[in-house]
Amino acid sequence: MTYQPGHILDDPSSLPKLPPWIASTRAEIPETVAFRSGAVMTVVDALVSDPGHGVPLKLLANRLALKAATATSKLEGRMAQEADIRDAYHLTPPSEARGPDGDMLAFWREVVRCRLNGRDWGAGLAALIGSDLETEIDGWLMGAAEHAQSHGALAGCVVVMRAVLELDDRAERIACLFSDVVLARSLNWRTVLPVTAQCLSKAMLRDLTAAGQRADLGVQQSILKSVEDTIGLARALAQSSAALRAVAPKLRAKGAEAAVALFLSENTVAPSTMLSPMIRGTALPMTDRAARRFCDRLVELGVARELTGRPTFQLYGIAP
Repeated sequence: MTYQPGHILDDPSSLPKLPPWIASTRAEIPETVAFRSGAVMTVVDALVSDPGHGVPLKLLANRLALKAATATSKLEGRMAQEADIRDAYHLTPPSEARGPDGDMLAFWREVVRCRLNGRDWGAGLAALIGSDLETEIDGWLMGAAEHAQSHGALAGCVVVMRAVLELDDRAERIACLFSDVVLARSLNWRTVLPVTAQCLSKAMLRDLTAAGQRADLGVQQSILKSVEDTIGLARALAQSSAALRAVAPKLRAKGAEAAVALFLSENTVAPSTMLSPMIRGTALPMTDRAARRFCDRLVELGVARELTGRPTFQLYGIAP
């Protein structure tokens, strides 16, 4: 999986989707979870690996980073809401500390920038987890990869999560990170999508080390549910990004093309810092007033929304 330029989606119904029988609520056993996971992995891989489907992968990754930050905050015993984490990251001045909420999102945004190809790809992971655990990386991933080959990707995710938590039962975010890495490598992706934390609970992770293999099925089901939710999100973003690209020719503001590209890659756009005085990632100037008018115009056209509900310190993102 690599980040590719998107295109206007001609027919939303052509997007890969889950077959109806995936939503079955019957009692699960390891064999049925493994069977269902094959279909789910096929669909999610098709969506994120084929640029022809128009999924904005940078945007998807950054939205998943926020979801993972919210989920792992709860796993670590904090009760920050998604809006709190988003604001702590995007509204803290560069010279000030973001605090634990903003730092959590910064962690997951760094995760989605990790590349899993190249000889030194492990260095990025090592920088994220710290020197205390660095020596364990090869062993964790080797054991998980072997298990994934014989028992499936979800089983490999569980193996690596258990290995991390047996070493440090407070390393929930690290366990989820390596679960995401195992999933990405099982699907031969070059980048990591932070998927697996979304539906997990502290009790599930505690049982994973205390109850042994009896807890495996519940964790696999939770990860599978997270992947299913990611499929729905990817499909929605493909359609929303197509709508934004369709109206882009109507935008007459200077730098509109670059600003649209920013909305197609960032989950949250702060007009006063990301569009003004320069559009992020470019040398194109935009005044603060022009930035706000541009965002308001996207809202009027129905392709973006204001995220905070506040009259000041507003943030914007692609709809939905």
